[in-house]
Amino acid sequence: MRELSEMEAGGGRTAGVIGLGLIGGSIAAALTHIGFRVGGVDQDPETVQRAIDLELIAHDGLPADAEMTIVATPVDAIADGVAHALRETRGWVTDTGSVKGPVAASIADPRFVPSHPMAGSEQSGLLGARPELFRGAAWVICPTPETSDETVAAMHELVIALGADCLTLTPEAHDRMVATVSHVPHLTAAALMNVAATRSDEHAAMLRLAAGGFRDMTRIAAGSPTIWPPICVQNGEAITDALDDVIGRLQYLRDAVATADTDGIESSLQAAREARASLPTSAALPAGLSEVRVRVKDESGQLATITGLAAELNVNIFNMEIAHSAEGPTGVVVLLVATDTAEALRSGLLDNGYRPSVRPLS
Repeated sequence: MRELSEMEAGGGRTAGVIGLGLIGGSIAAALTHIGFRVGGVDQDPETVQRAIDLELIAHDGLPADAEMTIVATPVDAIADGVAHALRETRGWVTDTGSVKGPVAASIADPRFVPSHPMAGSEQSGLLGARPELFRGAAWVICPTPETSDETVAAMHELVIALGADCLTLTPEAHDRMVATVSHVPHLTAAALMNVAATRSDEHAAMLRLAAGGFRDMTRIAAGSPTIWPPICVQNGEAITDALDDVIGRLQYLRDAVATADTDGIESSLQAAREARASLPTSAALPAGLSEVRVRVKDESGQLATITGLAAELNVNIFNMEIAHSAEGPTGVVVLLVATDTAEALRSGLLDNGYRPSVRPLS
């Protein structure tokens, strides 16, 4: 049986959550499930009481001694929420917004690390919350230059405890990528749904004919519309760039259809089919694991550099810890990775000036 990490064991530890919607409520539920005493805050007092009644949180308000506080508000309220949590609690703070650049630029504190769980549901709000929401999902961590290594390590531990796969990116890289894989797909689904809905003469029959493909493509259009205007404003440049690419490819297909260019149609669909087949599935714990030890200077930014390199090399980190040395300003980062990826990570670390050691685990 796998031994529980310290975080997974709970042990009477405390946490806070600001914003008790689908994501915040699910994080609260997951932390409560593993033994944390969670305090919650929401702009709607009835939502807080409902969360208490559902036993997702223990009480209203943030515990001053909270080990961590997660800010799960709409993106235009995140910076204020993070600042509030840093003032009112002694622990580290993260957020869950799908745009990272603005908050990363506005909050410079060693106790804060921006992050984004790539999870969701057709259900919205607290009643859709469930503790297993993040299992197998990607959770992106975007440390700032000011984020301490202790905060990065604690954030990584949280991601693992909630069953997600951890990925480290810069805020700028995150926002470009998420525009393509999350923001534009939602806008595209909404546009397609609106096209079908506004063809009023055929509306009723058309929607009755809607088969699996249409339903699959428009499923995310059922999500809450209120969170999207602030996202589009905050990540506007990346979203418009990605929309331009989509519009260009649709225009190409439109012209190919209009001119009966069957080769163009088929080549475009074939390229999409091959790209779709290469999408990764959730990472399962591999049979062979290796421990990679890296000696680092005892200063902020080391973990962000190492985990960012692992992400570039497509090396999944299944666990991580950092040990400070009593002998001087150094420490050791211990990474647990699949054995068949350990050599790639070792080589990458060597190329970046580190001196790692690798030990396969039996």
